[in-house]
Amino acid sequence: MDHRTEKLMAFLDASVSVYHAAAYLTGILQDAGYTRLSEGEAWNLTAGGKYYLTRGGTAVLAFRVPETTPKGFLMTASHSDRPTFKVKENGELTGKYTRLATEKYGGMLMAPWLDRPLSVAGRVLVETEDGVQSRLVDIDRDLMMIPNVAIHMNRQANEGYKWNPAVDTLPLLGGADATGKLQALLEEEAGGKILGHDLYLYIRQKATVWGIDEEYISSAALDDLQCAWGCTQGFLKAEDGNSIPMLCVFDSEEVGSASVQGAASKLLESTLSRICAGLGLDEQVMLSNSFMISADNAHAVHPNHPEFADANNAPVVNGGVVLKFNASQRYCTDGVSAAIFRKVCQKADVKVQTYCNRADIPGGSTLGNISLSHVSVPTADIGLPQLAMHSCYETAGVRDAIDLENAIAAYYAGSLEVDGDDYRFV
Repeated sequence: MDHRTEKLMAFLDASVSVYHAAAYLTGILQDAGYTRLSEGEAWNLTAGGKYYLTRGGTAVLAFRVPETTPKGFLMTASHSDRPTFKVKENGELTGKYTRLATEKYGGMLMAPWLDRPLSVAGRVLVETEDGVQSRLVDIDRDLMMIPNVAIHMNRQANEGYKWNPAVDTLPLLGGADATGKLQALLEEEAGGKILGHDLYLYIRQKATVWGIDEEYISSAALDDLQCAWGCTQGFLKAEDGNSIPMLCVFDSEEVGSASVQGAASKLLESTLSRICAGLGLDEQVMLSNSFMISADNAHAVHPNHPEFADANNAPVVNGGVVLKFNASQRYCTDGVSAAIFRKVCQKADVKVQTYCNRADIPGGSTLGNISLSHVSVPTADIGLPQLAMHSCYETAGVRDAIDLENAIAAYYAGSLEVDGDDYRFV
């Protein structure tokens, strides 16, 4: 197995929650010599410096300052969250069994969550002598399960059954005597009394590589941790160019990005302003020579249901990175941004595919059109082709993940030159 695939799998397995994913990425940045910045303090930026910042424990932004005067920003945006179940306040449901009260986070396929070992992970706020502290928790064992109803009692189970998240998907924790034990287990893990929490369910199945030629990778949260990882690796491997390379991993994309750490916030906008102010650069000139790649996985044509795809724009797994198009701007790729991204992939020797929704099947949206409302620069929406998007266990291509790393490294090492409405990427 390629070492790059092994590293991706290690990241996926460690990312049991959005908080753990962000912590893993910041650990990599620290190991690579990046200095942490605080939004609540003044920034002292220098030529040749490498920096990162976080917000909410889930959004991560990183950038490098070139030794020469930069011409603009080259940015990527991906997201760290995934559809899952969030644990409610007062979450234990007692009776003959002890169950856990949850609610859906994001638009998910619910059926695959049933009859799988699950656990819980996320962030808790703990009372200490020094005040309230944020700590990550992960109950690293098979802890709960959502049991299906037997076919004898639900004859419609194979005939388009409609799942009710208030009834059908509540996980079983234990018997009637299990009341209070989960809270005690979490407080033991956290090391103190819990005053608040953001806890999510996760499946216990690890990432795996499979297929006749070991060409497929399956895991939880490939959408969008696969792109977050590929962008991070490309960012770290890229040679220096004439722009400021910027890596953005936002939270909350699966619920519309409208959070303080989402793409709809002013996080990116304010960060770019502070960079320009700290380096004595004209922000508007910098933005006029900037570009964004919005990286969020794409739908591959399904092997059993090709009729759901647009016949001429149906990406296949391991067929290359996908450029996504939509006339209503759900994806904001246009002719300019498509041409620039294709040029990037030419430099990296990476194949490019295209995706459009079938005209009578509405698709989803992603980060690009949301971030444009705050930072208006030419943007290409891209992704890696995958199957079973928004399942708790998704499938994508091993070679596509490596292609993304190579394409993003070539992108960050490039240079964008803008003259009016004429664009040149070299």
